[in-house]
Amino acid sequence: MRLSALFVVAHAGHHHLESSEILRWWSWEPVVVTLLAITAILYFGGVWRLWRAAGIGRGVGRLPMIAFACGWLALFIALVSPVDTLGGILFSAHMVQHELLMLVAAPLLVLGRPLIAMLWALPASWRLPVAQWTQREPVLNAWHVLTTPLVATVLHGLALWIWHLPALYQATLGSEFIHAMQHTSFILTAALFWTSLIHGRYGRMGYGAGVAYVFITGIHSGALGALLTFAPALVYPIYGPITRQWGLDALEDQQLAGLIMWIPAGMILVGLGMALFAWWLHEAGRRVAYTRSEALREK
Repeated sequence: MRLSALFVVAHAGHHHLESSEILRWWSWEPVVVTLLAITAILYFGGVWRLWRAAGIGRGVGRLPMIAFACGWLALFIALVSPVDTLGGILFSAHMVQHELLMLVAAPLLVLGRPLIAMLWALPASWRLPVAQWTQREPVLNAWHVLTTPLVATVLHGLALWIWHLPALYQATLGSEFIHAMQHTSFILTAALFWTSLIHGRYGRMGYGAGVAYVFITGIHSGALGALLTFAPALVYPIYGPITRQWGLDALEDQQLAGLIMWIPAGMILVGLGMALFAWWLHEAGRRVAYTRSEALREK
């Protein structure tokens, strides 16, 4: 049920959001469901093939597989559950959907090492040619540029701010295609951002620098959330009529959406930044211990 359908329902009479009614608002859009199904089949089919060939836990470990499963579930909740439909009524629900995509699904999917698993999902005759294609110099160069932490952080920041411009954001509520473009850009740029920090070219020793980029992202996304929270009028007037038709205050809903981007989302970023910092300290300690052991061995 998208915005046009919600307008029809709302104008049929003054409505209030009932929990029992909301729970029936599942969005089984064929394209979304098909893409989610294909993603799950490719990943888990690839892991099964990889483990059958190399042994359980090889190539893709158990924890990364669990992380991917949780990330896929977050995608499902964001795109199929009533959260998706409710986003057409409440700006705050739409904000929850976006944070699920960028701060929950994206890092968990990246931790799952999906490229390795999905390569193994391909027919055996395709794997080597595809692997060789990814190692071609133009492809490697493009990948290295896109997953440079600074570039990935800028791309993700641009996607976040550009799509929150009033004209573009309101267009997503009236067009499935534009809405899909918004979600795709959020997921892809967030995936590049987290890939650059978690699986970057400097390995685990790059986690220390990654903390700074998480901090930068928290600053600018928090600033956007604060702007929405303290805006004296509706930034997206399209929400006004339909939100009021459901017995809710659109400005208060906008303030809640801003707070969600500002406080809870900021706390998630802080938590992820602390995790990167802890992993960096662990890796630094491991390297110091290895260096000492090698020095003692030489003596």
